[in-house]
Amino acid sequence: MEYKCTYIPYKETGAFSSLVTDYLDKNQALSPFYKYTPDEAGIEAAIHDRAKFPVNRKVLVETLTMQYSNLVQTEAVAENIKRLGDENTFTICTAHQPNLLTGYLYFIYKIAHAIQLAQHLNAQYPGKHFVPVYYMGSEDNDLDELGTFRYGGEKYVWDADGQAGAVGRMDTQSLKPLLDKLFRVLGPPGPNADRLKNMLTEAYLKHDTIGKATKYLVNELFGQYGLLVLDPDEAAFKKEIFAVLEDDLLNHTANPIVTRQAGLLAEQYKSQAYPRDINIFYLADGLRERIEKAGDKWVVLNTDISWTKDEMLDELKTHPERFSPNVILRGILQESILPNVAFIGGGAEVAYWLQLKELFAHYGVFYPVILLRQSIMLIGKKAAELLEKTGHTVNDLFKSTEQLTKEYIDEESSGHWHTDNEQEGFEALLSKLKEKAISLDPTLSASADAALARIRKQLQVLEKKMLRAEKRNHETELRRIERLKTILFPGGGLQERVENFIEYYPICGIELIDMVVKECLPLKSEFLVISL
Repeated sequence: MEYKCTYIPYKETGAFSSLVTDYLDKNQALSPFYKYTPDEAGIEAAIHDRAKFPVNRKVLVETLTMQYSNLVQTEAVAENIKRLGDENTFTICTAHQPNLLTGYLYFIYKIAHAIQLAQHLNAQYPGKHFVPVYYMGSEDNDLDELGTFRYGGEKYVWDADGQAGAVGRMDTQSLKPLLDKLFRVLGPPGPNADRLKNMLTEAYLKHDTIGKATKYLVNELFGQYGLLVLDPDEAAFKKEIFAVLEDDLLNHTANPIVTRQAGLLAEQYKSQAYPRDINIFYLADGLRERIEKAGDKWVVLNTDISWTKDEMLDELKTHPERFSPNVILRGILQESILPNVAFIGGGAEVAYWLQLKELFAHYGVFYPVILLRQSIMLIGKKAAELLEKTGHTVNDLFKSTEQLTKEYIDEESSGHWHTDNEQEGFEALLSKLKEKAISLDPTLSASADAALARIRKQLQVLEKKMLRAEKRNHETELRRIERLKTILFPGGGLQERVENFIEYYPICGIELIDMVVKECLPLKSEFLVISL
């Protein structure tokens, strides 16, 4: 498949927060909030230090082996599970919830970036081995977010047949009508579309939970690269942070630490993570609710469940899998069970991880290199034709529609709609009129200013009308610009945050995956635009 890549510095896109761009620029104001720089030097230091933070590799290998027992494994996947038992093997991790059909394009890009970085480090450090891992946030209960995807401009919504609780545990059988609706319009028809339909059918109608379906789908898309999918919803994994869970339930340690860090960060940037006294949910089938302290008891909100201190600790010891960390403690669990050196996340994830460094230090948990995931825009055939007709380049795409319109009009009309030169002459004339009025009666100064202001305003109104007239003269061309921006920035936002990979798979097939893995920049922060 032929395609062309263009890389644009993130700062030039205007699509990222100042915190993210300052972090990428290694702004000194942010240096207290992270341990390793997001570059080769930071990775090297993290690899060296990670050995001081051992994890229970036996539990990791055994649990992953169990989770993959009913899944067809590629040789690369089987080998990577086995190699995690070796102390010279490390992980490159990205995390996301099990969104329906992966949810958004950036789900795919996160994983592709982790794979590319693992490949890069395997070439750089021949004595060590690096395994890409997708850490599935299967315990998330936000069905409104996880149960939707878009295709062909239409939003598809799964009501889960009234199910509640952790989305990863939800039964999949009620998905059939939604998939049938999608398959009626999915295309263009051909072997790629057929393979996609078969893959989605196998994933969601032949696996009984969303977690298992997502694991199958991600394994089908990325298994050839040795990507491992880890579901933390396991008693064996939760036992590894028993002391942290106990401390949060009893002593509420995380709240003041993270609040203090968030306050320092908020002096210049917007906060992303908001800790609570207890940062743990209670998890059961059909239930994921916050735990709160109420007097001398611990209660599960919106239920009749409550415990004394001894009862709660007994429940934690007996059923650690029922205690689900929120965003504040999720990373602690991740870094306690994986020999991880780098975490790849979006802008919001980078922001909240910067609030957590001191919490990791308090609990003696390794704090990894934090990397911004690769952002990508795909330009299909229709958009490419529009881009060519408008005469703009890929680098122009991040300008606003208004700016592109004005630039086009200026170029085509040689700026005839502008009244700058005429206004200079008017200003000189108006100044003389004011002087003449004041010479007759000094009290006319205010009246003269008011009259002159009205004239200036009318000139501005006239200029806007002249611009509208120019736009009418170039209506066809300007519609192309608007259409181009609508296609590439659906809803005014980045394509990767709206569209799903199924828009492109019927056209590109598995080459779509191979392409984004190949073209990701492992440690260079630039926006990738791919013209298909």
